[in-house]
Amino acid sequence: MRTTLRGRVVTLTEAGELADGVLSFDGPLLDFVGPAAEFDGDLPELAANPPILLPGLIDVHCHGGGGFGFPETDYDGVVAAAGFHRARGTTTLVASLVSGTEAELTEKIALLGKAVDAGLVAGIHLEGPFISEHRPGAHDPARIVPGDPAMLARLLQHGGGRIVSVTIAPETAHFAELADLVNRADVLLSLGHTVADYERTVEAIRSGRRVSITHLFNAMPGLAHRDANFLTAAMAAAGRGDVVAEVIADGVHLADGTVRMVFDTLGAHNLALITDAMAAAGMPDGRYHLGIMDVVVADGVSRLYDPCGQGAIAGGTATAADVLRRTVFQAGVDLTTAATAACATPARLLGLDDRVGALRTGMRADVLVTDARLNPLTVYKDGLEWNS
Repeated sequence: MRTTLRGRVVTLTEAGELADGVLSFDGPLLDFVGPAAEFDGDLPELAANPPILLPGLIDVHCHGGGGFGFPETDYDGVVAAAGFHRARGTTTLVASLVSGTEAELTEKIALLGKAVDAGLVAGIHLEGPFISEHRPGAHDPARIVPGDPAMLARLLQHGGGRIVSVTIAPETAHFAELADLVNRADVLLSLGHTVADYERTVEAIRSGRRVSITHLFNAMPGLAHRDANFLTAAMAAAGRGDVVAEVIADGVHLADGTVRMVFDTLGAHNLALITDAMAAAGMPDGRYHLGIMDVVVADGVSRLYDPCGQGAIAGGTATAADVLRRTVFQAGVDLTTAATAACATPARLLGLDDRVGALRTGMRADVLVTDARLNPLTVYKDGLEWNS
């Protein structure tokens, strides 16, 4: 059955934004994207408050949601977590794991591989275990290990092409060999959870065929004007377009003003909005897990449980639509620019920009329909309305 949608269309193409635009599809691909005046067919009435039509959102770093976390749940939980995010506008989702033993990661890669094959997630992200013990974030320190090329080779082989990104600290042992394995597997090299110095970071960036920065500013030293470090090199590389920097614009991981600064400084084509969401996304405050780590969520902020004080931030509780909305209405970034970082840039980062991330004839009919405040109304995946 043909679907025709009319409203404010954010194409993220050379067509720009269409104040009165139409999308039409009768199957998995868009067959018309353009001004309503050019549409040859039954034209819906333009609503008094027209909906906003966006490409489906793309999240390249997500640990779960809806009460289920990818690092700790079973297959039914994976289905539920992926469905939770899809129903809220994320039509392309990468499932992230946390540092674990080889046996644990092998088991989870097999589990998530089924979800990749079923089209529920677009791939698997290994965040660790080859990261810095000095910037563990919410990773179990006992499961952080020095770089082990043989272990990584086995994990990549076990993934069978389903692993799409790996986070590695530049200072870990055998980094060059790890990067070579990642490059040969055509996997995204993501640098983070690190205390690497400037020189080592520059070398690490140059060693990757495709490189991202794992959640910019988080789990790394801050900027120090007399001590160039990882963040200095990462921001410079993003500004040049050599890397894409992940940004968790949820108001917890980064201040709204910081988000506006990185958009103005680095540009949306070099930024990917992410959630870093964990099981508690969309859920009430309470106790949860991230991998084997105990997490407490209070006022929507997830932290590692620490009876002696405030634990480290442990992932996020926002959806991709929440992050986009905050970027526009709190950080003050215009919608097309913010949507570029939420859709087009992550699509390019994953090598999927010929299929998703924009609204153009022939692209997948992955569409998010929102109200004027960017609250999701309807989601289409491959031309089908998604009902969770």
